[in-house]
Amino acid sequence: MARRKKKNSFPIILVIFMIVGYLLYLNYNQESYSNPNTNRVSSDLHVYFLDVGQADSILISNNNHYMLIDAGNNEDGPKLVKYLQKELGIQKLDYVVGTHPHEDHIGGLDNIINNFEVDKIYLPEVITTTKTFEDVLDAIDKNNLEINVPEIGETFKLGEADFEVMYTGTDDSDLNNCSIVLKMIFGNYSYLFTGDATEKVEKIILDKNIDVDILKVGHHGSSYSSSNSFLAKVTPKYAFISVAKENSYGHPSKDTINRLKKYTNNIYMTSELGTIEITSDGTNIEINNYHTDTNG
Repeated sequence: MARRKKKNSFPIILVIFMIVGYLLYLNYNQESYSNPNTNRVSSDLHVYFLDVGQADSILISNNNHYMLIDAGNNEDGPKLVKYLQKELGIQKLDYVVGTHPHEDHIGGLDNIINNFEVDKIYLPEVITTTKTFEDVLDAIDKNNLEINVPEIGETFKLGEADFEVMYTGTDDSDLNNCSIVLKMIFGNYSYLFTGDATEKVEKIILDKNIDVDILKVGHHGSSYSSSNSFLAKVTPKYAFISVAKENSYGHPSKDTINRLKKYTNNIYMTSELGTIEITSDGTNIEINNYHTDTNG
């Protein structure tokens, strides 16, 4: 009787390794998390912490509605316009927010205003004499828009995302403390966007409901923000810092990172990851990062 030829298992093992490798590739630069509550929404939310070096710019989208919070430095403006229009296909912004009139937050706002249809612009009630600020005012005037000064406690929606103004100031002796601070709720996740608010503002809003899942860390992670009392109230599960590599300010501060680590090890920095995107269906979130040509 002829012996049956022994089946070679090597090709099967090779296929298994190829499948595992492909699955690892798909999950590279991606992390997923779940919140067990059951607040249902009909479409995904996207939050982009755009890589604009030592500056801030955050894009939020849901149901074809868009909000831009800050627009980086002056040189970042044209690249932000190109990325939003060419890469993301955005032509209209429901809200444009300049958290406070420092160049690293409003530098590209004139480019944004001149190149997009904008429904509403939020700025704090403070005036500076810098050319950057004057350029923003000129763009607003040129496009027949009005400045809206938000009121603390004011609420509004972006698609199915709910926003509340937690703070806005008039302290022209420290423009950081004029920062518009926004809280967003989408499904089971809550977010806090702090601009450059320092410990002084953090103390003012301690009596508000600022216990959130996701914190945009204030003032690029400087030691003047993210105080112990503030973080103890916020208890963030995820923290995002917009900052440049080897910047002259020493941001983020080691003290700030250590304070954050009391609450979370999920600390994401644009200096390390480039543009960082949160995608959420309200129950789960995914965190991805990309290289984007948005840093002037």
